[in-house]
Amino acid sequence: MSLRSKLSTAAKATLVGAGVAVAATRTLRERAGELEPALDGRQGTFRWRGMDVAYTEAGDPDAETIVLLHGMNAAASSGEWRETFPLLAEEYHVVAPDFPGFGRSDRPPLRYSAALYEDFVRDFLKEFEEPRVVASSLSSAYVAAVADRADVADLTLVCPTAVGGPEPSNGWIRGVVRAPIVGDAVFALLTTRAAIRYFNADHGYWDPAKAGEDWPDYEWRTAHQANARFAPAAFLSGDLNSDLDLGSTLADLDAPVTVVWGREADLPPLSEGRDLAERADAELVVFDDTMLLPHVEFPVQFADTVRGIRPDESVRAEADE
Repeated sequence: MSLRSKLSTAAKATLVGAGVAVAATRTLRERAGELEPALDGRQGTFRWRGMDVAYTEAGDPDAETIVLLHGMNAAASSGEWRETFPLLAEEYHVVAPDFPGFGRSDRPPLRYSAALYEDFVRDFLKEFEEPRVVASSLSSAYVAAVADRADVADLTLVCPTAVGGPEPSNGWIRGVVRAPIVGDAVFALLTTRAAIRYFNADHGYWDPAKAGEDWPDYEWRTAHQANARFAPAAFLSGDLNSDLDLGSTLADLDAPVTVVWGREADLPPLSEGRDLAERADAELVVFDDTMLLPHVEFPVQFADTVRGIRPDESVRAEADE
């Protein structure tokens, strides 16, 4: 076979493969359907830098405001707060946005970064008067970076970290996931229902059943919306890592800080939580029998912790040990 024939055959095979990938992606998006709000409440839109950022609010608008900031992962959304949100809304004005690129917010094919999200958090928080903030994982670093400028009243941070992806950032991973056709196919493999269940059980939940029977399906659906791969590509490549020295930054804040950790968490482990709380001069509250999501596995006790009520025998303050 001549070189021209070989190239022609390869080109045809590539086109067929691309066509199959495009068709598969289209089918998955059709099955995912339009994403409904993950939280019950008043639905709103915050217009920011040409994007519509979706948020849900509940509770008395005249009450003290608590803003809930979800963590970063391939299927992230404000639904992370689904168990705690209604409990806090009984007493507070509670607001939970979907970060740009996630959930029901716009997902343009931007080069997402920690700096972008720090700016978003600052501007969103400035919409409220001295808000209290509860943040999860990487979003803890974003709010720590802007807390003084946003006039935050206090911070409750769940397994806070400044690093969620490789260090230094990996441009190859970013390029693959962002690539047309190939990127959709790779991201689809990373966000199958089986993969979502695996990650939930491996480091999300100590008891995966507490995620809720319907929640993995919602995660799958949010990961199969149009342009869903772009913000997670930044997370997977390390572009969402913060340059912040989290401990010293928290120590320098005027706002009080409470750090909450799951005793069984391993990404990052409790040992890092103890070190961070000591460096930040923050109270550390440790929840037994949970990993990265104590606010889902023990929502009542977590809501009490945010209220300032310290845990019962099922969860205990590290400082009291």
